[in-house]
Amino acid sequence: MEDSAIGLDKWLPAIWMVANNRNGISSWELHRAIGVTQKTAWFMLHRIRLAMQDDKKGGKLSGEVEVDESYIGGKARNMHKSAKAKKLQGAGGGVVGKIAVQGILQRGGHIRARVIDNSRYENVVPAVHENVEAGSHVYTDELRSYFGLQADYIHDVINHAERYVDGQIHTNGLENFWSLLKRGLGGTYVAVEPFHLFRYLDEQAFRYNHRKDEGGNVISDYERFKTCLSQIVGRRLTYKELTGKEGETEAF
Repeated sequence: MEDSAIGLDKWLPAIWMVANNRNGISSWELHRAIGVTQKTAWFMLHRIRLAMQDDKKGGKLSGEVEVDESYIGGKARNMHKSAKAKKLQGAGGGVVGKIAVQGILQRGGHIRARVIDNSRYENVVPAVHENVEAGSHVYTDELRSYFGLQADYIHDVINHAERYVDGQIHTNGLENFWSLLKRGLGGTYVAVEPFHLFRYLDEQAFRYNHRKDEGGNVISDYERFKTCLSQIVGRRLTYKELTGKEGETEAF
């Protein structure tokens, strides 16, 4: 908010709405709600998403941890015939042309999500080692990239071609998160540029991570708003950075 021409009477309601609206709020909705231009509302939303980034204060995840990937992009059935043929070309089966994302979820705890280039070993396994304590119980699907995890973790695999749940072996917690994410992207934001996708992941992960406290009690809207507001300190995003006119790095 430093040097911002926008007053707190607009910033605070904007933060409240982003932090507490389950499916997010679009720049057009915010522009109508607080009386700023759509362009200003878009910039404000991205600055608020920066405050929602996970700084990993809690250290590594542990206990029972789910790891899964998903793909973000338009549904082939909604495309023109020529565009559909292009998207489905090859063996991708609907994955070609989409953006891959990886999620790591501690059951009963926090999630960490990021954009990845693809689901090969070098893109998914190092993140597990970086974010999950050795010896934890890790659940994944049958993706071959994860087959070496048993060297450092208790690793169980669910084969989605056969079933989605086998006792405690499943990735349904992450499936729930992907559902929430895609509902927001498809229903609220509609069109998201790939180079901004990680910001929307930060936003959805923040709301997911602050829905309940460590005791399992539901966190109030006020507490979630206060947490988001407290995280703006020391963070700054300029319009040039946001629009790609200055270099910007993002780490998992």
